[in-house]
Amino acid sequence: MRDVKAWREAEADAPAPPPGPTPSEQKRRPAATVSKPAGPANAKQPALAPGDVVGVDRRLADRLKRGRLPIQSTLDLHGLTQSEAHAAVKGFVARALDRGLRTVLIVTGKGRRDGAGVLKSALPRWLNEAPLRPFVLALSEARPEHGGTGALYVLLKRRRHP
Repeated sequence: MRDVKAWREAEADAPAPPPGPTPSEQKRRPAATVSKPAGPANAKQPALAPGDVVGVDRRLADRLKRGRLPIQSTLDLHGLTQSEAHAAVKGFVARALDRGLRTVLIVTGKGRRDGAGVLKSALPRWLNEAPLRPFVLALSEARPEHGGTGALYVLLKRRRHP
């Protein structure tokens, strides 16, 4: 224990910290840039329209658009009121996420002859709302064999196991 020094003695022997920059050096140095944080984890995500993809590679997006991904579940909204359809979509997507499904098809129908179906226009809006939007990666109009313009492919986030 001969080489052991008391705490105060060891502190006195420690080298002094290097001196800070002089005022003239501070003026010559460029100010450090502070970047803004990326934002909170629940920051508002951009709205998706049919054909939009987020966080998906091009090949997967193309396969979705071409109807080449296996449809793992389908929801048909024909005959439902707008409020019934909204509740059905929220429940359907929640169950699909619980089951670990990635690609689902939601059939709205085309609406009246003018093509402005109430459910058809409301579905993308519902999928962009708070409870569902964080889990939706892509929307794409379905191929004719799956309902065409009266249906949407929805690509959901992969469920991560803790």
